[in-house]
Amino acid sequence: MSIVRVYKKGIIVLPKSIREEVGIEEGMLLEVLVENGRIVLKPLDLWDRVWGCGKGKGSAEEAEKELDLEEELFWSKRILKK
Repeated sequence: MSIVRVYKKGIIVLPKSIREEVGIEEGMLLEVLVENGRIVLKPLDLWDRVWGCGKGKGSAEEAEKELDLEEELFWSKRILKK
């Protein structure tokens, strides 16, 4: 168990040991849910959302827009690190 502080705008820092245990890496998108009064963070698999469009889980346009935004974020971080 770890205790974390909530900063302005609800920002929290997940301890490194927890991030490593569940495979959370910088730049990943997380889905935030409330289940039975608890906050649950899950890695967001955008490809699953794209394939899920054919099963009535959102539109292909929404999934494509999210993929485009994620790609832009990825490349902007790569350019800044150089």
